[in-house]
Amino acid sequence: MRFLPGLICLLPLLSPLAHAELIDDINDRGELRIALEANTAPFNFKEDGKLTGFEVELGEMLANELDVRADFVVTDAEDLLAGVETGKYDVAINHIALTPELADRFDTSTPYSQPDAQLLASKDESQRPLVMAQSFQAQEKKGPPPSLVIPFQKDNPAFKASLDNALARIKEDGRLEQLSQKWLKQPE
Repeated sequence: MRFLPGLICLLPLLSPLAHAELIDDINDRGELRIALEANTAPFNFKEDGKLTGFEVELGEMLANELDVRADFVVTDAEDLLAGVETGKYDVAINHIALTPELADRFDTSTPYSQPDAQLLASKDESQRPLVMAQSFQAQEKKGPPPSLVIPFQKDNPAFKASLDNALARIKEDGRLEQLSQKWLKQPE
């Protein structure tokens, strides 16, 4: 019992240590849990029962750069960002536009794409609208194309640095441009 007051005094000092940085959790698991909806070609969709698309390949590249495996989790729009916020998923790679609301709720990667708004508009009426469809609609008529980012839980600076560095390497060596040409090039 006499140690209890001493322990209580130490708790504030230990609490930063108790909160593991997201990058440490990812490295310990050996996988990056990536949430996506898998319903919007060419970004992420299923073809013959297999996940494919621009963001699926980007997620695989990012996981590889982080030296872990990619674990894709198909979910719905209601769970996508909520799952990232609660830690169920590490990131969401689902053509999510950077908006002030998103920045208030999450930390994000540097932008990985600025696709044409027409490409973001689904031609298939059966597909669910994009997670941040309202931001695309507002920008279709004016302003620059939306910047697509990867949201993750706030207060993970080491993960942000690791993710941004991985993204920078993929951009610098031309892999991101090749991926964009493969999946996002508009037919002429």
